[in-house]
Amino acid sequence: MRLLVAALLLAALYGCSAGGVIPGGPHSMDSVALRRLIEADARGNGLSVPLVETMIAVESGGDPSAISRAGARGLMQLMPATAATYGVFDAFDPEQNVAGGCRYMHDLLARYHNNVPLALAAYNAGPGAVDASHGIPRFSETRAYVARITAALRTTN
Repeated sequence: MRLLVAALLLAALYGCSAGGVIPGGPHSMDSVALRRLIEADARGNGLSVPLVETMIAVESGGDPSAISRAGARGLMQLMPATAATYGVFDAFDPEQNVAGGCRYMHDLLARYHNNVPLALAAYNAGPGAVDASHGIPRFSETRAYVARITAALRTTN
């Protein structure tokens, strides 16, 4: 629970526009239920809980109704095509979004031989950009994203 709070604070410090899980919103979820959901989906996909918590904090600030300028949606900021690929019909539904985001991250880790920074870069910029760059693309947003998450994960270990 402390990690989730710390991750949400980290997201706020790094300028994430979302304010957290909206109480009473159409997809509201209390922090205990969200933590259980994250734990189940992370472990079910072979991911660490701190990784998924930090991704959610950086991606959406914990706001299930977040929408990025590029059109990514929900807690784990799934693009519509990615959501469809992973069977997410309502990207604003925390259960569907976290399940799809965790499956996607699992697949990216498999693709990049468990190289977390490369998988994170692909999550942010797309696998095509990572493949074309033969590494983390030189996009400032992607480099900052990878750095934020890896730095946060170092402090939790």
